[in-house]
Amino acid sequence: MRIIGIDESGKGDFFGPLVIAALVADSEQEEHLRRLGVRDSKTMSPGRIMSIADTLQKEYPHSIVVIGPEKYNQLYRKIKNLNKLLGWGHARAIENVLTETTADRAISDKFADTRVIESSLMERSRGIELEQLVRGESIVQVAAASILARATFVRQLDRLSDKYGVKLHKGAAPAVDEAGRAIVRKYGQAVLEQVAKVHFKNYRRALSETMSM
Repeated sequence: MRIIGIDESGKGDFFGPLVIAALVADSEQEEHLRRLGVRDSKTMSPGRIMSIADTLQKEYPHSIVVIGPEKYNQLYRKIKNLNKLLGWGHARAIENVLTETTADRAISDKFADTRVIESSLMERSRGIELEQLVRGESIVQVAAASILARATFVRQLDRLSDKYGVKLHKGAAPAVDEAGRAIVRKYGQAVLEQVAKVHFKNYRRALSETMSM
């Protein structure tokens, strides 16, 4: 059986894109993925994630959907629901990977009812069996997708940091707020639309200090 694993990165990060990755492997390839060291990216070191991601991209059919901050903010204002936005991204990743290969099932980590994804699927992928699992990264194809998504997210975040000359931290902790304030002081409020997800509470905190100055 050929399985598409799908996972995302950046959902809980104020800065950077939302990345959804899909990877296809059959039953015989699952053991190879495990020997390669594939597991949930949250349990892996950054260096190992990058190394394995490079191998996965060379050896396995995959798709990586990058929704940059500016596009993310546009879509969020239109859709007004993160799960629906995730469903749209998951559906695009499935559709894209099926342009180069075939699969019997698609499995993702659970974030909403499967209908959220199904409603966004296009003609090529509507016949596929779709399943969402709690701790979906226990499925090696989903774990592989999580590695691709995280590696891409980190690379994109690093590029934004280099472009604007401000270290943009992962997550949504106090260091993130300070980086947001640094961006606003350096470039003005509008630039946050290009580097961050502005519906996060960090957005208001990044503006609060600078607006009172």
